[in-house]
Amino acid sequence: MKYELSQKFIFEAAHTLHRTVDAVGSRRIHGHTYHAEITLRGEPSQASGMLQDLGDVRQKIERVRNELDHHFLDEVPNLGPATLENLCKYIYTGLVVHCPDLIAVSVERPSSGDKCVLRMNNLQNSNSN
Repeated sequence: MKYELSQKFIFEAAHTLHRTVDAVGSRRIHGHTYHAEITLRGEPSQASGMLQDLGDVRQKIERVRNELDHHFLDEVPNLGPATLENLCKYIYTGLVVHCPDLIAVSVERPSSGDKCVLRMNNLQNSNSN
């Protein structure tokens, strides 16, 4: 049986964004409360009964979260423009080494209704059905 195990976390950050719609406000430094969620998929270990210990997952998340929380995202190395898409990719890249069963990362801004999901379908880390 395959299980999906998720963990949510929140971070606050500021950024600018060069775009053509809402350009004036986007180019000014502004901030958001971001809600992120990662999802692991696989089979629990027979010894522990867990896909991955959530305490361990939280520690790995905290490392990546600390790179983003209360930071100016324009200055975060390897992030690129602070889009929801790039935030999903950044979180995925920072966690997949420690969480090889990682299959999805979502980042949303509930106050504006925006959400992005990066889903890894049938790649090496999803252990094909």
